[in-house]
Amino acid sequence: MLAAEDLGGQVERLQGEGQTVVLVGTVAEANPLQPVAVLGLIAIRDRIRPNARPAIRALHAAGVQKVVMLTGDNERTAAAIARELGIDEVYANLRPEDKVVRVQELARRYGHVAMVGDGVNDAPALAEATVGVAMGAAGTDVALETADLALMADDLEKLAYALRLARRCQSVIGQNLTLSAVVISGLVVAAVAGIFTLPAAVLGHEISEFVVIGSGLRMLRD
Repeated sequence: MLAAEDLGGQVERLQGEGQTVVLVGTVAEANPLQPVAVLGLIAIRDRIRPNARPAIRALHAAGVQKVVMLTGDNERTAAAIARELGIDEVYANLRPEDKVVRVQELARRYGHVAMVGDGVNDAPALAEATVGVAMGAAGTDVALETADLALMADDLEKLAYALRLARRCQSVIGQNLTLSAVVISGLVVAAVAGIFTLPAAVLGHEISEFVVIGSGLRMLRD
């Protein structure tokens, strides 16, 4: 049997180490919700993915403003995990609807928000975020159906890769649109001014299409 003064200190210490504490004891027969004595405690901790730290570092290196953890765990446990992983902000003791509110608040503060989750409790927040990302291998069916995309490799480091790829794709699309607009505008002016004949303008346009396709193929290198 554990003394009350020892119990509080042990619970705080274990929670500070990132563990969830379960108390084991006896209850009164008249009121099962009324504990009589605490016989011991069990400390449980989720196993951190081996690539979680590198993934968060990669997100910071990719220019992500804030990496935020939303969890239903208690504050001490969540704060300990956040410190260990290098997470910028943490919000604990959250129900599914609370996660939605936090996503809305983060969107107002930072703009676009990407939410990553794998559980049923994450589904409402995945739907609320600008982009919902489900962990494919470990994710529940509800999370996979709600999310905008799924990481089927179940590799957190793919988050930073997906972000870099999206930015690269956006850059190439912008370059191709600019190139097309410049070439077409030039061909139209030259044809109207009589510098190019119509067949020459058409040929120039078709050649520019191949140039744009070739420019787009640069994405294959990524």
